[in-house]
Amino acid sequence: MLRPRKKYTVYDLQELKGKRVLTHIHVKSPDEAAAAEEAGLDLLSCSYDSPEAQARLPLLVEAAPTSFLSGATPHGLASREEAIRIGFQALEAGASSVYCSASPHIIEGMAREGIPVVGHLGLVPRHVTWTGYRAIGKTAEEAGELYGRMKELESAGAYAAELEVVPHQLAGYLASKTTMLLMSLGSGTGCDTQFLFSDDILGDYDERLPRHAKAYRNFRAEYARLQEERVSAFKEYALDVSKGQFPGEEHLVQMKPDEWESFLARAEEAE
Repeated sequence: MLRPRKKYTVYDLQELKGKRVLTHIHVKSPDEAAAAEEAGLDLLSCSYDSPEAQARLPLLVEAAPTSFLSGATPHGLASREEAIRIGFQALEAGASSVYCSASPHIIEGMAREGIPVVGHLGLVPRHVTWTGYRAIGKTAEEAGELYGRMKELESAGAYAAELEVVPHQLAGYLASKTTMLLMSLGSGTGCDTQFLFSDDILGDYDERLPRHAKAYRNFRAEYARLQEERVSAFKEYALDVSKGQFPGEEHLVQMKPDEWESFLARAEEAE
């Protein structure tokens, strides 16, 4: 069975660079993927870094069949061979491209095999032991280092890079100096995409919202309300059973009187 044609290819995205800012969110469930597609968002991404996430990816593709969806590969890939294997596995499962936070050396191996790869620049959560949780590129020296890393990723063959928590002036400059699409996560308005996690947009956690994010709903409060409703419903059910009020007449299956009488007669004869 042929899959529906995707709204975008990597070629399409490259052609859009510099023409408009694309909307981009990370989704974690089929419901979110379906909602994102119905809302007309341009790009989706998801985790592909555990057996559970790998099993979920085809469900996300099925829920949003025409969306461009990137799968985030595991951190700590040990070799080019492992990265290539996982990259092709994600593409076979329906991903349009893969995200990889590994070194340009690893990314180059994937890109040489034709795997569309998204790299990572700026704040890399898995590398914060070296940087701390902070904006990257606020000094001229660090901005220069970031420019150099961007060019390394570009030379390695990445078609895009997530740019996380970088000063907005620098982010806009970097986007104008690379053929890659730069995906802004907390890096201002000058990049090629605006990227947020669905958890942030939906207010789906209890922690403080990151400075760069915006919550458009409060799902955590809604989940708490629903949990209270679950408890109340279960209590009402238990009370109905204890009082003999469930099941009621309307919940019962009845035999026709003549069939019931016939059964009783047969049962009595058999005793």
